[in-house]
Amino acid sequence: MLEQALERAPDWPPALFALGEARTKLGDADGAVEAFRAALAADSADALGAAGRLALLGRGEPPHDLPRAYVARLFDDYAQRFDRHLVGDLAYRGPALIAAAIDAAAPGRRFARGLDLGCGTGLAGAPLRARVERLEGVDLSPAMLAKARERGLYDALEAADIVDHLRRFGAAFDLIVAADALAYCGDLQPLFAAAAAALAPGGLFAFTVETFAGEGYRLGETMRFAHAPAYVEASAAAAALSRLFVEAAAARREKGADVAGLTAVYAR
Repeated sequence: MLEQALERAPDWPPALFALGEARTKLGDADGAVEAFRAALAADSADALGAAGRLALLGRGEPPHDLPRAYVARLFDDYAQRFDRHLVGDLAYRGPALIAAAIDAAAPGRRFARGLDLGCGTGLAGAPLRARVERLEGVDLSPAMLAKARERGLYDALEAADIVDHLRRFGAAFDLIVAADALAYCGDLQPLFAAAAAALAPGGLFAFTVETFAGEGYRLGETMRFAHAPAYVEASAAAAALSRLFVEAAAARREKGADVAGLTAVYAR
């Protein structure tokens, strides 16, 4: 059916991408590669993530991060069911882990200005609001931001790439958090450097990250990145961030099993 549709609309990216997925499931790797390459050629912004699929098939360079257009489209489509699926089906607890880590690293501390990276629908807003005088959020998905706005917990929300957004500020925040946002970044060094520069002296950077037993970082079948703990530590050190708290913790489940991860707090 997809092949017939493409006879009439040969450059239709969703059909090309769906054909690649179907051929992958049928064990036709060469056919899948052909379809994914055609999808990428038809949509250079790669809103469907064809380059990542090619990398997973061993036919493309491993990506350093996921395309902005892909992340924005993914979460725009996901926004209406995001909270129900993430909390209900995947037992997501990233915001609670981050709040506990902040309490362990800086007991009783309150913050003048905080920034929630990849804030999504604002699930982290509730545990952060009591700790922060001014709370801001940034996310690539306008649909997710609309949901966050409904919560009424943020003083400002902006649609932007998180690294680009951080680079607009110098020593402006005394708390930056990233709950589940690092799963869409492979190379952490640009993000960590930008976060360090946006923190005031003594400011904290708290985050969750998925981990694996290996080196560096890798893109998984779920189109999410996992990072080796040693790589996370090295990236923080390169940004002159000091480790205050690191603990192994699963922020979510996948296919009925905990996803290996850690929760961390670093200081400028």
